[in-house]
Amino acid sequence: MSLPQSFISKKKLILSKLAVPTDEYDDLSPKGSVDEGIRELIDEINSLEGCVTTSSCAGRVSVFLEGKKNSDDGVKPQIQDETDMDGIPDVRAEKTAGFGGKGGGGKWLYVSHDAIEDEALSRRENEGTLCELLGMRVDDGGSVISLPKSDERGLRHIHFKFEPMILHVLTASLEQAQKVLSAALQAGFRESGALNLISTTSEPATPMLGIRCMGLTLESLVGVYHETFDQGVCLVDNGQLSTLMRISNERFKENTKRIERFRVLLNEAMNPVEKRKVGENGEDWEDPQARKERKRAEGLRRAQEMKEAKARSGISENQDSAELLVDSAPVDYNET
Repeated sequence: MSLPQSFISKKKLILSKLAVPTDEYDDLSPKGSVDEGIRELIDEINSLEGCVTTSSCAGRVSVFLEGKKNSDDGVKPQIQDETDMDGIPDVRAEKTAGFGGKGGGGKWLYVSHDAIEDEALSRRENEGTLCELLGMRVDDGGSVISLPKSDERGLRHIHFKFEPMILHVLTASLEQAQKVLSAALQAGFRESGALNLISTTSEPATPMLGIRCMGLTLESLVGVYHETFDQGVCLVDNGQLSTLMRISNERFKENTKRIERFRVLLNEAMNPVEKRKVGENGEDWEDPQARKERKRAEGLRRAQEMKEAKARSGISENQDSAELLVDSAPVDYNET
C-alpha cells in the first residue's frame, strides 16, 4: 500500500516522540505520558502500516475545578502587566473559562487512571477522608453561606468525573479508517467518528478517527471554590462520594473490557484469516465437483477392498476343504 507523504512524516514524528524513555517523555495531559493501561494497544496500533495514534487517555476518574467565568455585565476582567519594557501598561483581557469550565485557571484537584482498590476505599470510607483524597475539605457549614451576595458570582464549581477511554488515530486511507472505526463501534465505543474524509490537496485523504464512548461517562457537582477559601469545599457527604467512587470502579472494569474487545476486533480486521467453510454436518465444506470425485474414488477403493477380501476368503475356504479331506482319510489298522 502506497502511503501519503504527509502521513509518513506525521507518523515518523509521533513515533520519535514516543520512543523517548518514559521518565523523559512529556505531553500536554495532566499525567504527562501515555497511560500504562493502553500502552500495549498504542504500540499495536502504531505497528500497523497505515495507522498512528495522535492522542489518548485510557480512562480516568477526576475532580476538576472549573476556571473563572465572565462577569454578569459581559465585560471581561482586565489585568495589567507591570513588566512592560517600554513603561506603557499592557492591559489585556484575562482568559476566562468556557461553558464546560476549562480554561481561566481551571485545574485538576485529583486524577487517577486506575480504579481505587476496595480495601483502600473502605478504609477511606470508615475514616471519612474521601473528601481529602479528592483535593477538597469538608464544609464547616458556613463557608458558602457567609459569602456576601456580591462575591457569589466568583464561586467556581468542582466536578467529579469518570471518563472512559478516548483515542485519536490518524489513518492513511479511507479503507484503513473504515476498519478501525468498525472495530471501535463493535467493541462498544458507539460515539466514535471520523474527520478529514475528503482531501483538500493533491494527496489522498488521511482520515482522523475519534474513538470514544459517552455511555460510560459520569459527572456530578461535588463542591465549590472561592478565592476567599483556602481550598475547595465539598458540598456532599462522605457516603455520596463513596457511591460515586464505587460506580467509577465498576465503569473502569467495563471500560477495560471494551478496550480489550477493540484490540481483538482491530487485530482481526487488519490481519484477516480466511475462515474455514463448514458443511451442514459441521464438516469442512468442499466444492461439489471435488466431493463427487472424492465419493467416486472412495467407492472404487471400497469395491477393490471387497474384491480382495472375497479373493482371500475363497483361498481360505479351499485350504480348509483340503485339510478336511486329509483328516477324514480311512486309517489302516493292519499296518504294523
